[in-house]
Amino acid sequence: MTAHGTPTTDAPHPGPVDADEPWMRGLHADTGYLLYRLGLRSGQLFNAALQESGLRLRHYALLRYLATVEGAPQRDLSERLGYDPSAIVGLVDDLERLHLVERRPAPTDRRRRIVVLAEAGRTYLRDTDEASHRVTDELTGPLSEEERDTLHALLLRVAQTDRG
Repeated sequence: MTAHGTPTTDAPHPGPVDADEPWMRGLHADTGYLLYRLGLRSGQLFNAALQESGLRLRHYALLRYLATVEGAPQRDLSERLGYDPSAIVGLVDDLERLHLVERRPAPTDRRRRIVVLAEAGRTYLRDTDEASHRVTDELTGPLSEEERDTLHALLLRVAQTDRG
């Protein structure tokens, strides 16, 4: 017994997961699992970098997409980004409250509304470029520049194929 009344054991405290364990080797042989783990880590790092502004990776992705178009209906945002339509409404509401996007009448049909990146949104993206590069550098740190380029090209190809 310890001074606090808890039983003591001679068993060592479990350390970090051993990458040589058979079950771990099996997971590391699974490309899908590795992509999943990398996605989780990437999301954690991006969200931490964006935390000061109060935004999250989903907001950032929406702003990045809007920077490439002259505005889009919310339905298009949902389809392009792969987010649930109800999630898009909340994300656009958040960004509109911060004056990073605006809802405007569509040029071809004044009854429809489109979401447009506001000037403050463009400034926000410029200001977060450095944080984005830091996250990418941390994630791809073990790779050479050539390997980073190859990884990016391969991921881009897979992502474009996934559009269905």
